Amino acid sequence: MELTGKQRRHLRALGHHTRPTVQIGSAGVSDAVAAKTTEELDHHELIKVKVGQGLPVKDIASALSEATDSHLVQVLGRTLLLYREHPEDPEIKLP
Repeated sequence: MELTGKQRRHLRALGHHTRPTVQIGSAGVSDAVAAKTTEELDHHELIKVKVGQGLPVKDIASALSEATDSHLVQVLGRTLLLYREHPEDPEIKLP
């Protein structure tokens, strides 16, 4: 399922005031980073990820969203906004 423009706008609005819960350092998208991101997505559904200096943000974004089976909602500077619906009890209702 691909997100529509309206759904992306809704998620960006919800994610505006959240703080990054995962930080990616010089190791890039490692198994530990993917596991931590998956854990945070299971708990929050919508998270921000901060990418360290000197790393290719768009490559990190696509690799992380693929590794965690999530949707890349937004790339803003060095911050990614990822969304994955909770399989049993979704809190966020998409329009």
